[in-house]
Amino acid sequence: MKLGLKSRSRRVVQDSAVAAAAAAGKMKNSISDSKNLDEKLTVDYCGWTSLPSELMREVLMKIEESESKWPERKHVVACAGVCKSWRETIKEVVKTLEVSRKITFPISVKQPGPRDSLIQCFIKRNSSTQTFYLYLSLSQALADDGKFLLAARKYRRATCTDYVISLNAEDMSKGSGTYVGKLRSNFLGTKFVVYDALPPHMGAKLAKNRSTRMFSTKQIFPGVPASNYPVAHISYELNVMGARGPRRVQCVLDAIPASAVKPGGVAPTRMDSRVNGVDSFQQTPASWSTSNDLNTALSETLHGQSDGSLVLRNKAPRWHEQLQCWCLNFHGRVTVASVKNFQLVASPDSGTVGAEQGKVILQFGKVGKDVFTMDYLYPISAFQAFAISLSSFDTKIACE
Repeated sequence: MKLGLKSRSRRVVQDSAVAAAAAAGKMKNSISDSKNLDEKLTVDYCGWTSLPSELMREVLMKIEESESKWPERKHVVACAGVCKSWRETIKEVVKTLEVSRKITFPISVKQPGPRDSLIQCFIKRNSSTQTFYLYLSLSQALADDGKFLLAARKYRRATCTDYVISLNAEDMSKGSGTYVGKLRSNFLGTKFVVYDALPPHMGAKLAKNRSTRMFSTKQIFPGVPASNYPVAHISYELNVMGARGPRRVQCVLDAIPASAVKPGGVAPTRMDSRVNGVDSFQQTPASWSTSNDLNTALSETLHGQSDGSLVLRNKAPRWHEQLQCWCLNFHGRVTVASVKNFQLVASPDSGTVGAEQGKVILQFGKVGKDVFTMDYLYPISAFQAFAISLSSFDTKIACE
């Protein structure tokens, strides 16, 4: 009889999870057209919101486990929009990208990828509008429809070039509520700085330059004024002798300690959009014991008093005699030869040994006229990987 009750209980939870996901999905579609949102929520969700917290958590866990890929994963996002209690529970249930390997909420693009497998993405370029779109690959195909993640637009200026990065493909202005950061190059296109709209860790310093400004309060991360925090510096080596060969690039990730690429190493992981309090950041898989420990560790990393910032360098290609070109093993993810193709690995100075020494952290390459693959893993995020990849599109007369 006990077994029968347990089996029936599981079926009830599963059926409730399916019904809740369907209801949340329908509500998500109808909310945008509703003028009286509070009344709509009260009418449609009075039954679901009154569920006991234990049962509600069980239902939401079932939804989270069952919807493992996009586009079905939209139901998990819809559940977070039902009410405050559902949102808080979903935030507890959904694990970080490092652990779950699932990109769910907008904050996922600011979290480090998994440690043992590359997150496979691709970039589409619109040459006429100088716009770039980042998609999450939904299959092994090199150019599927994908799940949209980020967009960037190129703006030429007298002395530099800006790539403004946004969560919205239609609105990529710096003053929009979906602005997440930018990439800025020097006049020659050989040096770049990646700016984040949110502080990458506690103690991060705001960039002091003419471009620093406060934006609209209608930010995608409420309560957080959009600013410019430098998180990475990219440098392409000058080719003064005009020798033939691939580009040589170095990337210094100011917000990530060099120890993050070592076994057991950790990188700051943003959990949500809040900047007040230590809970906004987490060291995964282990956490710092006290707020003072966290502040001290991050401050030491920022000022180079511990093991310094993580440095990535392009993996040296080999010359193929038969093909008469430089080659790298992209494991089938790159099909077209291009000077833009690269793989980044941790610098030998980071102290990596064995298998960790040659692990590719970011690879980028061409598969079509305006289609490029971009794969990344821990400790960098989709936003950082996208910004680094954008630097490869800029014209570099002095490097080739």
